[in-house]
Amino acid sequence: MNTTPASSPPAPVAALVQMTSGIDPDANLAAIDRAMGEAAAGGASMAFLPEMSLLLDRDRARSAPHIAREADSPWPAALQALAQKHGLWLHSGSIPLLADDGERRVNRSHVIAADGSIRARYDKIHMFDVTLPSGENWTESSAYAGGEALTVVETPLGKMGLSVCYDLRFPELYRAMVDRGATLIAIPAAFTVSTGEAHWHVLMRARAIETGCHIVAAAQSGTHADGRETYGHSVAVDPWGIVLADAGCGAAAGDGGYRLSFAPVASAAVDRARQAIPLARSRANRRITL
Repeated sequence: MNTTPASSPPAPVAALVQMTSGIDPDANLAAIDRAMGEAAAGGASMAFLPEMSLLLDRDRARSAPHIAREADSPWPAALQALAQKHGLWLHSGSIPLLADDGERRVNRSHVIAADGSIRARYDKIHMFDVTLPSGENWTESSAYAGGEALTVVETPLGKMGLSVCYDLRFPELYRAMVDRGATLIAIPAAFTVSTGEAHWHVLMRARAIETGCHIVAAAQSGTHADGRETYGHSVAVDPWGIVLADAGCGAAAGDGGYRLSFAPVASAAVDRARQAIPLARSRANRRITL
């Protein structure tokens, strides 16, 4: 009689694509194609792109000819075709599109299944309107409309909540995702260097610990064609706050503009973290009303 316990199936794997996206969507799309091929060959179940994966350009007049309503944009269909080509689920990071009313832009994420179907959309809610100690000034709301809907979607890695970059600083958003069943949260980003050095890793680990979720954050990195610099350090964090992958900064030489990292996303890690620190039970038992 065989008494050897059955081994658990391997955890599905996330592939984080760190990019230095520029002002040429075709070049960015070609880099994504190469990265997805490498991710599929490496056994990933799902690839994650950074914020503004197909176009990163501060010059709004120059970028305007590329920006259309989703129904008129070639970009979602191009990403759907890549998901089918590589047999891989894809999180688009985000792409700039015109809002349906045509007045302002939206910063929109798509979750695309391996059969090419779009399973979810999410428009970045919180606009990055800040003046940093470094002197950088950003006013996203002058061109972009913030989203209004929370999105959680089933994926091969678990039930995933969607967010983008500056959303990271609003923990109530992530608590609402957990209340809707999320065990995994995507946070694609194009973080500035100064805020990244100060806050990136601690915020990513905090969101993982306080939600008991895996965090997958693909990032932009390096010096871009529009002149900006981004922090990089695409990270995957487990529900206990352990960093499973960190891509560092920059893009590897000769890689066509991306750096790839792999991380397992084990559902058992969610169970262990939530059993050890039972936040939901503690909330239910608290004696004050917030």
